[in-house]
Amino acid sequence: MDIYEAVMSRRAVRGFTSQQVPREVLERVLSAAAWSPSGSNLQPWNSYVLTGTPLAELKKLAGARVAAGDPWDEREYEMYPPVLKPPYSERRVAFGKERYGELGISREDMAARQRAAAANWDFFGAPAALFCYIDRDLGPPQWADVGMYLQTVMLLLRAEGLHSCLQMAWSVYRKTVAEIVSPPDGLILFCGMSIGFEDVTVGYSRTGRAPLDETVTFVERRPARGGPRRVSGPSVADYLTDSHE
Repeated sequence: MDIYEAVMSRRAVRGFTSQQVPREVLERVLSAAAWSPSGSNLQPWNSYVLTGTPLAELKKLAGARVAAGDPWDEREYEMYPPVLKPPYSERRVAFGKERYGELGISREDMAARQRAAAANWDFFGAPAALFCYIDRDLGPPQWADVGMYLQTVMLLLRAEGLHSCLQMAWSVYRKTVAEIVSPPDGLILFCGMSIGFEDVTVGYSRTGRAPLDETVTFVERRPARGGPRRVSGPSVADYLTDSHE
C-alpha cells in the first residue's frame, strides 16, 4: 500500500469482524514500529498486546463494571484543558454532533450516548488490542514520541490490510486493564487500541479536516534583520544529542 493511501485511509474504525489477526502480522508491525523517531532514542513506549482468552477476560471485567455502574478510575493525565479555546472547542463540538448524529442519538439522550460509549469496552468487536503505557517520570517530548509511535503502528496496520481505533477511553478503566496486563509500577496507561479487519456492514461518515490554510503557514521569504548574531547557549553537540533517532 502506498504511504499516502495508508495515511488517507486510516481512520477510527468502530466495527470489526471476528476474523483473527495472525500473531506474525502483529509482530511484523510492532517490530517495524520500533523504528519510530524518539528524542535521544529513548523509545518511551511500553506496549501490551492482547488476543484470545486474556482479551475476552478483559472484555468481561469491563462489561461487569459497566453493568454495575462502577465509577470510572481517575485518569492519570489531563485529556483536555479545563477551558478549550477556539478553534479547538468548535472542532470538538462539531465532531460530537457528527458522531452521535450518524448514530441517530440526540444530545439530550444520555442513556443512548452511554450505550454507544460502552462499545469501547468490547473493542468494537475487534479480536486484538494494544495498550500503550509511558513512564510517569517522562515529560511532554516523550509523550509526543509515543504519539509518533502509535501513528506508525496504525499506518503499518493499514499496510497489512487491517484497521484500528485509538481509544484513550481505556485510561478511565486503567485498574481493570492492570488486572490483566500487570504493568510495572511507574507506568501510566495512555490508551488502548482496537485492531482487526473492518466490518464493512457498519456504516460511518468520514470526519473532515480543517483546510490547509487554517493549520499550515508557508514562510517563503524571511525579512532582513541585519547580520548574523552570536547567541550563547547549548553547544552544537547538545543539539545533536537532543535530536530524534
